[in-house]
Amino acid sequence: MRITYLGHSGFSVETAGLRLLIDPFLTGNPSAPVLASKISCDYILCSHGHDDHIGDALEIARRCGATVISNFEISEFLGEQGAKTHGMNPGGTHDFPFGRVKLTLAHHSSSHIEGGKITYLGEPCGILISSGARTLYHAGDTALFLDMQLIARAGIDVALLPIGDNFTMGPADALDALDILRPKVAVPMHYNTWPLIAQNGAKFAAEAAVRGHAVRALKPGESLEV
Repeated sequence: MRITYLGHSGFSVETAGLRLLIDPFLTGNPSAPVLASKISCDYILCSHGHDDHIGDALEIARRCGATVISNFEISEFLGEQGAKTHGMNPGGTHDFPFGRVKLTLAHHSSSHIEGGKITYLGEPCGILISSGARTLYHAGDTALFLDMQLIARAGIDVALLPIGDNFTMGPADALDALDILRPKVAVPMHYNTWPLIAQNGAKFAAEAAVRGHAVRALKPGESLEV
């Protein structure tokens, strides 16, 4: 499994001969290492409905014929606009050609704003992807919550965790999340995109190491092999 950081909360995951995009917010993302028009994939997974997570999912899905995997409301929302979708909801699992997806709880909100009108788009989710012998957990935008101890039962190889604070967990709560999840390695996300969520990824990694956790603070465009 090859995981490439696309900035903010976006990742490309290559596994089982297929490419997945998670929360592909590229257009308007100052840290994005690639243009939305220059990336292709087979599947797109969206954790929730905010524009900095759905991002370019619709455009990429239409162009590539990729299937969008998300909660039911996002699937309906994007499906009405011409995307091929597969709707799920928290607690549900489904087998895809690349492996198994389970949507988990996340404590956040989920909506799309257009023309000053807010459209609520179902429950926010975390995403568990099991492919081959590897399990990846993308926490989405979430607060720290004790039920992460149930998610940890999956045996997480890689955890992608927000550390930006204000809208999500900050570094202190993300460290506590690592104590619960116990992944083999973690990658911080949802930080340094804008001043409001500025954090020091290297400092977070060092503090995690003191507590016995391996953290790789990837720069946008950098990859991790697991």
